Amino acid sequence: MKIGIGLPAAVPGADMTQLGRYAATAERTGFESVGVIDRLVYDNLDPLIALAAAAASTSRIHLISTVVNVNWRANPQLLAKQVSSVVRLSGGRFTAGLGMGGWPADYEASGVPLTGQGQRLDAALADMDRAWTAAGARPPVVFGGVAPGAIRRAATPVSEGWVAPLFGLEALREGSGVLRDAWARSGRAGSPRVITGRYFSLGAGAEGVADAYIRHYYGPDYFPMARADTLISAGQILAELAQLSEVGCTEVVFYPCSGGLDQVELLGEVLTGWLPQPVPSITSQAAAR
Repeated sequence: MKIGIGLPAAVPGADMTQLGRYAATAERTGFESVGVIDRLVYDNLDPLIALAAAAASTSRIHLISTVVNVNWRANPQLLAKQVSSVVRLSGGRFTAGLGMGGWPADYEASGVPLTGQGQRLDAALADMDRAWTAAGARPPVVFGGVAPGAIRRAATPVSEGWVAPLFGLEALREGSGVLRDAWARSGRAGSPRVITGRYFSLGAGAEGVADAYIRHYYGPDYFPMARADTLISAGQILAELAQLSEVGCTEVVFYPCSGGLDQVELLGEVLTGWLPQPVPSITSQAAAR
């Protein structure tokens, strides 16, 4: 199972000038990827700008979005250009996790209706695919979503797999079954990518930091479910990895509840034996100074 770490681009109060250094530290520590999540009406960086900063500060680590929301952006040509820009800046290291977007406030702020989401996503993807082909910068694509139709979309030829929610083991287990069944029925060779994420907090005051961030991001309605799968100790992280592996997850991105560089190092220590230990690149050495 490949293991990545999220950029703190959606952690309010994080020092965003350190984002490149954070990505370089993740690369030097041996993580497979750095990831981003996406909101509009929230105190976060635009995810594609955050990944561009990470790309400029690294040379090997992969970039992934889990996920960039397509539907409320309402301009597929612009989004396609932004995505292909990250592909080109990174030398092809970007996997574009795409989804519809589930926060009603984001749609309201964009003047986009909540209805007809599946058709809107399919039409946008067709436009983006043509733009990527013309630019010669098409990323690998994976799709998020929990509805059966969304999971089946992840098995279509345009997709390499599925991005499961960042909490909920049973949703991952059930969705993986739907995905693999659809993949087999389509006659595709190989196996799909099954990607998820988990929030984590380590070090002094980890529990309080996790409580505060998850409550702020998800609000009272979703707090209990999200917090239940937020990991605050080495034991919890290793036990969760075993469970994710058991249900067929191929990639996991751990998202920090705080923005400190220490979170990269602390998580790396927990994952000794899971992570490769690459020789630092010239790019990451320079960015880490």
